[in-house]
Amino acid sequence: MTEPRPSIADKRRSFRKMHATGCFVIPNPWDVGSARFLQGLGFKALATTSSGFAWSRGCADNTITRDMALAHLHDIVAATDIPVNADFESGFAIDAAGVAQSVRLAVEIGVAGLSIEDSTGEVSKPLFDVGEAVIRMRAARQAIDKCGGDTLLVGRAECFLVGRPDLAETIARLNAYAQAGADCLYAPGLRTPEQIAAVVAAVAPKPVNLLVGSASELTLQTIAALGVRRISVGGALARSAWGGFMRAAKLLADQGRFDGFADAASGSELNSFFLRDAKERGLQ
Repeated sequence: MTEPRPSIADKRRSFRKMHATGCFVIPNPWDVGSARFLQGLGFKALATTSSGFAWSRGCADNTITRDMALAHLHDIVAATDIPVNADFESGFAIDAAGVAQSVRLAVEIGVAGLSIEDSTGEVSKPLFDVGEAVIRMRAARQAIDKCGGDTLLVGRAECFLVGRPDLAETIARLNAYAQAGADCLYAPGLRTPEQIAAVVAAVAPKPVNLLVGSASELTLQTIAALGVRRISVGGALARSAWGGFMRAAKLLADQGRFDGFADAASGSELNSFFLRDAKERGLQ
């Protein structure tokens, strides 16, 4: 007999508790299969990846529509028994009212958390002005509160990702987002222990999310010692999968060689996992 699945409220409560102490890894699946596998490995929470999902749909990052993103969130939330944090880009709207509407729709799907970026997607002006970004963050906060207030809001400062690696500006933005209602702060692109420690100290006691999206000498233990609460990997797992696929496909196309399959996952291992997983879920 299968155990009852946790409710959305249960998952949101546990997600908030995870941010109170310690440090945890929140990996980023890009579809239902990868989400189920990560849950099967014992991870306690997941975060979607806008880039990984976009590539799976034949799109570039930051080009999917809100409807596509919401459908994806629905699939991941429905397929898993652990909290899901939504990579919600910049809220799929320019104005605060549009951000609020997008956030409400995501919350109604059942996400345990969601992030709002301050990037505009425009080369000439890559970031919203701080005042405008704060208004958008407040709109997201108010939308969550109207839905019950238990969904965790993550404020993202994209300075390092848009060619403005100014730590002082990043910290100022994160503090502004915290004051506007963000529960957790996130500045993707930080790399050095000094940068990480400075951000953690500046926004304390708010928890900090660190992105480790490439090979790094940092470990979970060293990152935890810096005071980080959670570690996400963005599109790194999806890119790793694409890397193996691309190498094998190029060998096949360019040289007619099949040795690119040497490091492929075992079909029997995958079948065994998903058969066992389906049985545990009461689907077979």
